[in-house]
Amino acid sequence: MNDETVAARIERLVAEEHELRQREEADRSSGDALESDRERLKTVEVELDRCWDLLRQRRALRDSGGDPGDARARDEGTVERYLQ
Repeated sequence: MNDETVAARIERLVAEEHELRQREEADRSSGDALESDRERLKTVEVELDRCWDLLRQRRALRDSGGDPGDARARDEGTVERYLQ
């Protein structure tokens, strides 16, 4: 996976995140729909964190003379524990 592919995935996830946040407003009257949107939103947020982490790894490897291809997507448990 190259930087452009990761960046494109980030763009798609951000678009979905925005759509879900807008739908969340509309779904307030439907508990099931609201819960479904919130669950998907959580999944999207985690995937975004994983993609950003991968992109940062690739850039750091490149900047330090390493091979960006050595970067690997980290699991949810790892990226969600990072301090922001």
